[in-house]
Amino acid sequence: MRFYDREQEIAFLRETRDTAERVARFTVVTGRRRIGKTTLIREAYKDGPFVYFFVARKAESDLCEVYLEEVSEKLGIPTLGSSRHFSEIFRYLMKLSQTRSFTLVIDEFQDFFRVNKAVYSEMQDIWDEYEKTSKMNLVVCGSIYSLMQKIFKQKKEPLYGRQTAELRVKPFKPSVLKQIMADAKPGYTKEDLLAMFTFTGGVAKYVGQLVDGGALDKDAMIRHIVSPNSTFLNEGKNNLIEEFGKDYGIYFSILSCIARGKNTRSEIEDVIGKEVGGYLTNLAEDYELISKRQPLFEKSANKNVRYELDDVFYSFWFRFIFKYSYIIEIENYAKLQEIIGRDYSTFSGLMLERYFHRVAMESGEFTRIGRWWDRKGENEIDMIAEDELSDSVTFYEIKRQADEISMGVLKQRAEVMLQATHEWKKYDIHHKGLSMEDM
Repeated sequence: MRFYDREQEIAFLRETRDTAERVARFTVVTGRRRIGKTTLIREAYKDGPFVYFFVARKAESDLCEVYLEEVSEKLGIPTLGSSRHFSEIFRYLMKLSQTRSFTLVIDEFQDFFRVNKAVYSEMQDIWDEYEKTSKMNLVVCGSIYSLMQKIFKQKKEPLYGRQTAELRVKPFKPSVLKQIMADAKPGYTKEDLLAMFTFTGGVAKYVGQLVDGGALDKDAMIRHIVSPNSTFLNEGKNNLIEEFGKDYGIYFSILSCIARGKNTRSEIEDVIGKEVGGYLTNLAEDYELISKRQPLFEKSANKNVRYELDDVFYSFWFRFIFKYSYIIEIENYAKLQEIIGRDYSTFSGLMLERYFHRVAMESGEFTRIGRWWDRKGENEIDMIAEDELSDSVTFYEIKRQADEISMGVLKQRAEVMLQATHEWKKYDIHHKGLSMEDM
């Protein structure tokens, strides 16, 4: 699949590089694995040479040997000859950047924890010494979010506060998914688009795998994902076990509960059989994998709380792949494909709500977007979008099929919400149904 989108991110990275011709820049690029961080950086800097260091998990001296060759090749200058310590190379490059501006990219930056965690304090000393006279455009990139947060957000860490900019790479927006589908399958259906969103969440690597594999409709996607040697089957484990460490079992169980619709703390604890408050806090704040959702205008911070898996792909993976891992173990792929097909309509209906929330965000038309539900669970509104500039608010009901939408029920629920919250008394109130036809 060819490169798509990221115009704003590329412009930002190139602007940062231009600024570094006058003053040193230190940019931190984060984002979940497979989101396309490295591809983005290479695309942004493809118009000129840049030095690229990948932090593989091997001896520091072995890394240095590779890094010296990269410096010599990309900058066309003699190197230090040999070095066993990254700090020596970094100091050399910082000195060099006093006389010429260039870009240094360090990928999987968090893995220096495994190679030699002293690297971070050594970099701090060198950066502080040369920053004011340097013209380096330093870009560090990392996939393990909790470690990247630790490196740059915890005050006790040596590189705390040293970054001059941050870039969080996010999934493709709905408009980009539509463009990709149009290029890959002219005449694609709304069901095809919803399936692509439901199974990938707009994560670049997953979209690319399905496009390159010619899996462009729901059934083909299911067969591609659930098949012998499919890379999708181990994605959750490969991406998250290292984040969670020895406690990954309890975290996986919690995420599985949320993916299956057990989204309140009491429901999760009933399934897990233990207190999970601390784990939920970690998942929300340290790992940023779940969000604590409350109805719009809920006054209490601890009441009427639901938890939601933010990542659409992980919602799918924990709902089907992790839950039915025992079927995969006996290699009955056809049976799991059948189960996913059986439950697809219900699950994709939930993902359709996520899709339209993203569409509303991308539109830039609103100042507030959210949901509302009462504490009894009897009245729930799929999406509410407010525009403070025009004093208007729109209530939405979202269903896969348009004939399943009841405007009368939506208006009734909206009235319950307005009476309960006493908000938007002088606003223009609108009601609208959204279905796959509106994708």
